[in-house]
Amino acid sequence: MKIVAADVLVTAPGRNYVTLKITTDDGLVGWGDATLNGRELAVASYLRDHVCPQLIGRDAQRIEDTWQYFYKGAYWRRGPVTMTAIAAVDIALWDIKGKAAGMPLYQLLGGAARDGVMVYGHASGASLEEMLDDFAGYVDRGYRAVRAQCAVPGMGKVYGVHPGSSLYEPASAHLPAEESWETGPYLRFAPRMLGAVRERFGFDVHLLHDVHHRLSPIEAARLGRDVEEHRLFWMEDPTPAEDQEAFRLIRQNTTTPLAVGEVFNSIWDCQHLITERLIDYIRTSVSHAGGVTHLRRIFALAELYGVRTGSHGAGDLSPVSFAAALHIDMSVPNFGVQEYMGHVEPADEVFRTNWTFQNGLMHPGDAPGLGVEVDEQAAARFPYDPKSLPVNRRADGSVHDW
Repeated sequence: MKIVAADVLVTAPGRNYVTLKITTDDGLVGWGDATLNGRELAVASYLRDHVCPQLIGRDAQRIEDTWQYFYKGAYWRRGPVTMTAIAAVDIALWDIKGKAAGMPLYQLLGGAARDGVMVYGHASGASLEEMLDDFAGYVDRGYRAVRAQCAVPGMGKVYGVHPGSSLYEPASAHLPAEESWETGPYLRFAPRMLGAVRERFGFDVHLLHDVHHRLSPIEAARLGRDVEEHRLFWMEDPTPAEDQEAFRLIRQNTTTPLAVGEVFNSIWDCQHLITERLIDYIRTSVSHAGGVTHLRRIFALAELYGVRTGSHGAGDLSPVSFAAALHIDMSVPNFGVQEYMGHVEPADEVFRTNWTFQNGLMHPGDAPGLGVEVDEQAAARFPYDPKSLPVNRRADGSVHDW
């Protein structure tokens, strides 16, 4: 089964997505997600100019060999652009293998280890009351786990808060917007906000919160201690993820579970965190960590050390990526939870999916391969729309982690 074509589609049905299409000599088509929010064209160029020409003539069935070829063969290894490009190839080849076998991907990965995948939604609000009402909407729709984010009184725009009923989209203008941040007001407000959730909804629903890399290790330790009584499912990205040893200080000072990893691109980025048991959930995503092949290695390592999965699933990953994540979630023994932000319209005009949601659980469906098809004519109606993620500044004007 030889690869005869590899094409890159850049489209913006609600937000920008980069999609790889691989075609074999027997007519099978596989789809891969190559989206890197705010840096989409860098990956598109990497694929078009460097990877796609080397795919032609390769055996589509040799997935592991192809992964090693593009990882080791490039010499300049790792990094978000390289690993997102490799992921797109890998996901597309797994899609082809599933279609050739006439099986959904999760069956090729060992079959279902569970009946469905627990997902969490994103509740937020410009005020505490607005956030609580949004949270109630997720509970009413059957979600078993919900992330709570809320604007901090007296501060400007805060991460994770969406306008009205719209899905959260941080990328905006072509040049980055500049947002303000101060840690003190947040540290005082966050425990009260999370306590209000527990007071209204009790402890039967899993409660998550994302710090988004904003704190120092000792500040994160303090927050983790202050919210222990609220029994969070996890505290996400408490401190910048590059400093893995910082998590040891947090761990020593709180029993609040810790999650990190959406900005990681390889097993080497999280090896220390996992093997030293400094985190409870690893959040690497299939599109940014080398695809199905490499993400399974990360999750297998995590299983050995009691770390569970909690893959990134924001709307800036296309439905192709989310479907691949669901198939992996279905099959791994140490699954924890899957983020599900959803996709804004008119994404469903371009990406046709087969997954289902019922009683807080999602299932990828039983269509062969990923179960996602891309309408190329529809994609052509939505040209690329340059957008950038924000930059954070503190009150004194200095740049802070966003």
